[in-house]
Amino acid sequence: MKTEIIAIEETASIHRARVVLQAGGLVAFPTDTVYGIAASARISQAILRLYLVKKRVRQAPIPVLIATHQQLMQIATSVPDYARRVMDKFWPGPITFVLNRDPALPGELSPDETLGVRMPDHPFVLRLIRAVGPLAVTSANRSGSTSPTTAVEVLQQLDGSFELLIDGGETPGQVPSTVVNCTGAEPHILREGPVSEGDINKLLAA
Repeated sequence: MKTEIIAIEETASIHRARVVLQAGGLVAFPTDTVYGIAASARISQAILRLYLVKKRVRQAPIPVLIATHQQLMQIATSVPDYARRVMDKFWPGPITFVLNRDPALPGELSPDETLGVRMPDHPFVLRLIRAVGPLAVTSANRSGSTSPTTAVEVLQQLDGSFELLIDGGETPGQVPSTVVNCTGAEPHILREGPVSEGDINKLLAA
């Protein structure tokens, strides 16, 4: 397979990415953190390819990126009020919420009944998700290797194993998103990132 490369500024970039994703292919693109590689969150075989391309263990869930709060209800069965308050403050942005997932979603996304959901702060990615629907997205690298911040770094690890690369230049950096488990009565920080536990507690205490 030859990986096609399109500059993010090209007018056809969204259309081409949508065609590839809807056909069950994989697309890599820049996000507000690092480069990610994506499959449609509705196509089981495409999600399985993400695991194979990355050499990722099946026990590791793949997060879903969304572009609107309406799409959130396509992913989660319920969203606690406290989680909505944090979303309203920090989305779009580098914070992932672990929620109870819709059982109609492909089981390949997660080995259990929960799923990480994030709304990225990147205009291209938001436009693409609005056009295609929720995407299963993970960093565009071999598991255990450094997460890429440029298109060149993506190709160094994954060239020829996926269909399309959107070259958007260098991304801001490798600080992963904050991860908050919101399946219980109160939030539980699983991984602290750009949004701190203090930030969340201060918001909810106001």
